[in-house]
Amino acid sequence: MLFKVRFLGLVSLALLAGVWPTAALAATAPGLGSASTFAVLSAAPLNGGAVTCTDGTITGDVGSSGPMASVVQTRCTINGAIVAPVSAGVVADFNSAYAAFAAIPCGTTLTGTLAGVTLAPGVYCFAAAATLTGTLTLKGPANGTWIFKIGTSGTGALTGTNFSVVMAGGAVPCSVNWWVAQAATMTTSNFVGTILAGAAITLTGGTFAGDALAKAAVTITGTALTGCAGGKGEGHEKQHCNQGVGNGPEGCDPGNSNNKNTSNDELGGTPGDPGRQGRKSSDVASMAINATSTGTSNVTSNATNHAMSNAAANATSKVGKAPGKSNGKGTGKSNGKNK
Repeated sequence: MLFKVRFLGLVSLALLAGVWPTAALAATAPGLGSASTFAVLSAAPLNGGAVTCTDGTITGDVGSSGPMASVVQTRCTINGAIVAPVSAGVVADFNSAYAAFAAIPCGTTLTGTLAGVTLAPGVYCFAAAATLTGTLTLKGPANGTWIFKIGTSGTGALTGTNFSVVMAGGAVPCSVNWWVAQAATMTTSNFVGTILAGAAITLTGGTFAGDALAKAAVTITGTALTGCAGGKGEGHEKQHCNQGVGNGPEGCDPGNSNNKNTSNDELGGTPGDPGRQGRKSSDVASMAINATSTGTSNVTSNATNHAMSNAAANATSKVGKAPGKSNGKGTGKSNGKNK
């Protein structure tokens, strides 16, 4: 009884602090297969896909089950490939992943706008529609996975207005997944995560960090969308080894950091400053050896070339004189003094 009272007390404190209990920590996101390579995918059946981007930016590949004309750009920059129509395999993989997400048991049922709420990794469900606003914080380790399911009762759309998702504790955007029974709409929101929608996806303004994958059309207006780099399942963005101090993940040295190949942080730098602060000592030594070697090589080469040049010149000179003497009365001087 005492344990039960203490447990209920802890739960109450967590709720008051805006932090849900963290029992569902073992969430695992199903893989997307060949659909994982797309930042934006309209996988509508019967070749009915359509992607429309106006005044927006998409970083990643764009795919549609419709013909090439189904992808429409109006003052929209797509930093990636456009594939239309995508293969039947891509559509099948997306549908398989969508069904797999639908089958995942719920860990915690949510209600409300999620404003001011902090959630640990887990599986969270809305029985019907979800209308979100304010700031949601997802706090957990880099290998933590969040799965949100909207409309688990059979119907339900996801709507976000002035809604922001903030990652904390090392969590990464592509470890967040939103399964939606019907349509998903984000307006002037800073959204994080990959949406798998049973109907259309509409994004207006704001930012979107993740993939937008739908069974119907995808419409983007004035949104900067940055897709995941692939490799779903446990779901992580492709890591970038930006050098400097505090830039990019640790253990991601591209090979020329001055921090002994264990970190991309530059020794002697300032956090957040991407500037190089010096080379590794091994690099400096290597450069010195190369410089010495190059210098020695150049000197030796120049000396050798000079000596060879002189020798060749002398030999040529001697050869030039020899015929003159031997053929003085014939070939050598025949043009002038031959009798």
